[in-house]
Amino acid sequence: MHGIAEFFAKGGPFMYVNLVTSIVVVAIIAERTIYFLLRYQVKAQALLEQIRKLVGANNVTRAVKLCSASSAPVARVAKAGLIYFHKGEAAISTAIEETLVDITPELKKRIAALWSLANIGTLLGLLGTIVGLIKTFASLGTANPADRAKMLSEGISEAMNNTALGLAIAVTCMIGHMFLSGVSKKLQGELDAFALKLENTLVEESRKWEGQQGAPAEGQR
Repeated sequence: MHGIAEFFAKGGPFMYVNLVTSIVVVAIIAERTIYFLLRYQVKAQALLEQIRKLVGANNVTRAVKLCSASSAPVARVAKAGLIYFHKGEAAISTAIEETLVDITPELKKRIAALWSLANIGTLLGLLGTIVGLIKTFASLGTANPADRAKMLSEGISEAMNNTALGLAIAVTCMIGHMFLSGVSKKLQGELDAFALKLENTLVEESRKWEGQQGAPAEGQR
C-alpha cells in the first residue's frame, strides 16, 4: 500500500484524475460480469422443455408463473410469448420480437463506453506526462545547479508514472471490452436461438389448441 501511495504522490494531480477513471472502468467491468453471471443462470434448453410439457398439458398459467419466477432474459421472452398464447400465431410472434428488441440493448449496455474510457485514460496520462515535463523544465532554469539532477529525476518520475497509469487503464479497458463483447454476442446468439425455438413451439401448440377448441363446435352442428 505504501508503494502505491508513493506512486500516486510522485505522479502529481493528474494521477488522481486517472484514478477516478480507473474506478469507473473497474465498476463497469464488475457490473457487467455480475450481470452476465447472475442473470443467465437459467438453462434455456431446460426451460424450453418445461414450457413445452406444460403447454402440451394445457397448463399455460403454470408456465407463465414458472417464467415469472426468474428475471433472466430467456424467461422474459418466454413469458411474453406465453401471455399471448391464446391470441394466435401473429400475437405470439409479435410479443416475442418486441421483448427481444427491449432486451438486446441490455446485453450491450455500457460495454461500448470502455473504448471511450480507454482513450480518456490514455489522454489523461499523456496530459499528466506533458504537464510534469513542462513544470520540470521550467523550474530547472532557475534552480540551483546542485538540485537540478534531483529535480529532473522527480520530474521524469512524475511524467512516467502518469504514462504508466494511463496505459494500464487503456489496456484494462481493451481487455474488458474484448471479453464482455464476446460474452454479449454469445448470449445474444443463444437468446435468438431460444426465441426461435420457443416461437415454433408455441405456434405449434397454439394450432393444436385452436383445433381442439374448434372440434366440439363442429360436432354440435
